[in-house]
Amino acid sequence: MVRHERARATRTATFSGRRPSPDAPVTARTLALTAATMLCFAGNSLLCRAALAGGAIDAMSFTLVRLAAGATVLALVARVAARGRAAAARGSWRAAAILVFYAFPFSFAYLRLGAGVGALVLFACVQATMIGWAIRRGERPGLREWAGILLALGGLAGLTLPGAHAPDPLGVALMALAGIGWGGYSLLGRGATDPVATNADNFLRSLPLAAAVALLLVLLAPVHLTARGAALAATSGGLASGVGYAIWYAALRGLTATRAAVVQLAVPVLAALGGIVFLHEPPTARLAGAGAAILGGIALVVTVRRAAAAPAPAPQAAGPAPK
Repeated sequence: MVRHERARATRTATFSGRRPSPDAPVTARTLALTAATMLCFAGNSLLCRAALAGGAIDAMSFTLVRLAAGATVLALVARVAARGRAAAARGSWRAAAILVFYAFPFSFAYLRLGAGVGALVLFACVQATMIGWAIRRGERPGLREWAGILLALGGLAGLTLPGAHAPDPLGVALMALAGIGWGGYSLLGRGATDPVATNADNFLRSLPLAAAVALLLVLLAPVHLTARGAALAATSGGLASGVGYAIWYAALRGLTATRAAVVQLAVPVLAALGGIVFLHEPPTARLAGAGAAILGGIALVVTVRRAAAAPAPAPQAAGPAPK
């Protein structure tokens, strides 16, 4: 009974322990875990772009390997966390279907977008989806929140306007679909009392669904798989996703809902910098300006203090992590 009541009290950004006070300082352990998580989430974009831009693997195969690796690692982490106890399945087929809806457009978008642009569009659409859902459910944003929403939407519009440095429109559309999917997956997972076990079960359920989608896609695009491509996809799923989610849940024990939302805004910045350094993607003024507007607008929204603030979404981020 006590355990049940504790679980009900912590169905917010954390999955165990007391909710941290807004005035409490962030510990060095929490800072280290958070920094590692943000690197993992940004790594998903970099690994996907590196694999697909170099032709080491096709987008369909990348998605399948990524989901399989994520399911394997999350299952191992969930088993260790259970400490010998048999963990009951907590996922759902609906969540698994939404996960697949996110994963395939994410991969195909990175055939056309750079790492920084892709991460920026992804996280903007994730946040827009979740904010839009809150408004639909009756939440009424204040003036500062509306200003932030309009600023972020303006930045996204500016990023996609036609011009010399405009990103590929089909790539943007695909990544927007991925962001909507990840936002929906995050909304479904907010109330999970054991996020690691829930994600492990969702990833496992996603495998037959992803295989069915792959059978349809294989008729449209050739399959191309190399050892390097498979390794990058497995690293994306197992390390950047599986391990990334596990340490993120540990970090959330020491973060308030607002801090958890704000720190995820670093992911597109890290992905953009990583794309410039490791993938030799050219920086543009359009990306810098649009990124500042989008991240600044989202920051305005998520840093508003309310008497009864909504819980922070579980980072199934992606994302931003995807994320």
